[in-house]
Amino acid sequence: MMDWLRDNMWAAWLTIAAVLGLAELASLDFTLLMLAAGALTAAGVAAFFPGLLWLQIVIGLITAGAMLGAIRPMIVRKIHHGQELKTGSAHVIGRTGTVVKEIHPDGGGSIRLGGELWTARPYDEISTIAPGTRVEVMSIDGATAVVYPVSDPLPQMETPKPQDPPQS
Repeated sequence: MMDWLRDNMWAAWLTIAAVLGLAELASLDFTLLMLAAGALTAAGVAAFFPGLLWLQIVIGLITAGAMLGAIRPMIVRKIHHGQELKTGSAHVIGRTGTVVKEIHPDGGGSIRLGGELWTARPYDEISTIAPGTRVEVMSIDGATAVVYPVSDPLPQMETPKPQDPPQS
């Protein structure tokens, strides 16, 4: 058995790499995957230098260490800091659509937004928006899109002016 293992050390390293790779599927931390890469490199070294176990171990450890130090942080950063996934009605906020049915402050209007038909009401609650007007979705209220015409600036909220102190 030991003679076969000594002659086929590459198979032992491949088995270790396979076990670490399968264990990575359970952890999803990318640590075991980097160790599997080291074992795979050691298998390559064992194929060319079957009698030098110390060289296989050293090259495997150097590869695993380099993968853990250089490659893993990049992969983890890419996966954990990707674009935020918006779900539900939040994915339509900020998108533009076209008015299909005139939008009144009292409701009843509708817009086409990315192929979908949405009921809509105006953002400022006093405007009427004509069909064909491009609008931006400002928020979602239940199943109703609250919209404002794209070309118009948003109304500014009036801030109360401080009153002048009484003069004596």
